[in-house]
Amino acid sequence: MMTLATRTSPLLALWPLAVGLILFALAPALLNQGLVFLAGLTLVNIVFAQAWNLLFSTIGLLSFGQAMFFAIGAYAMAAGPQQAGGGPFLMWLGLSTGLGALAAIVFGIVALRRSGGIYFAVLTLAFAELVHVLITKTDWLGRNDGLTGIYRPKIELGIATIDLTQGDAYYWFMLVACGLASALLWWAGHGVLGRSFRAIRQDPVRAAFLGLDVDRHRLAAFAISGAASAFAGAVSAPWMQIVTPELAHWSMSTRPVLYALLGGAASFWGPAIGAILFGAVEYATRTMHGIADITTGLMLLAVVLAIPGGVMGLVMKLRARPAAAAPARPVASTTRPQEQTP
Repeated sequence: MMTLATRTSPLLALWPLAVGLILFALAPALLNQGLVFLAGLTLVNIVFAQAWNLLFSTIGLLSFGQAMFFAIGAYAMAAGPQQAGGGPFLMWLGLSTGLGALAAIVFGIVALRRSGGIYFAVLTLAFAELVHVLITKTDWLGRNDGLTGIYRPKIELGIATIDLTQGDAYYWFMLVACGLASALLWWAGHGVLGRSFRAIRQDPVRAAFLGLDVDRHRLAAFAISGAASAFAGAVSAPWMQIVTPELAHWSMSTRPVLYALLGGAASFWGPAIGAILFGAVEYATRTMHGIADITTGLMLLAVVLAIPGGVMGLVMKLRARPAAAAPARPVASTTRPQEQTP
């Protein structure tokens, strides 16, 4: 008997995003200003982690240098208006995102054609350290001191002006911007392009035999991930109002990896959950001077060893248990019993 396969609407598939946005929208009303600031950083970290996971879980590329794109976006947003004497905020946001994509294309052409696997990961780490050194040696980027005094903008829309300098206005902008970025990353990973990415991850040789340009698709995934990471950095610069070379340090590149491991890299929403939990752990250990990093590391190690698939992996296992434990129902026979002859 034929059955009709049901397809989930893309809008219904984004219900976790809607729930998350509602919860973050409650932050200004329920939390103090310090926690609202941490909530804004968490929004940025979610996009940063999902951008990295687009490479890792969707197309199978491991990057240890994702921080260079985050730093490129942040410094472009900070130094661009200062050096050029201002300009429209949305223009600089677009340029910062474009610079991240351009940097990813340039580095990807070199890295993807000459290495793969762990060698690609090490090469991205080397590129990130190169960006870090260049920042510390450049005067107009502030060298080791970084850049301060980054303004929160006013968006001119012709018929109206949106003032993001007052109160929690910029937080609301971040909520909308990061929500849209997350939705676009979901679309990139679950649309036609995303299915091509997954085919390449599973078997690059077979994907090439079927007509997919493997190198071009990998470069496209790297460019999308770099653009999203740069977008996250650009949005965070006016929120923090300071950028430093630490944004390009190798330790910054480990953050999306930790978020994905904690929340579950196999799920698109896993890195988002990991970013939230990691932020909560950091906040809870903020008073442990000298041992905060050790405590955080041990807690993460315990979670990774106890739950290899992350939080989302544990949730999927718990959901699969009732279905596996349920006894199979007997199938009623539709044939008539044969008549017995005397």
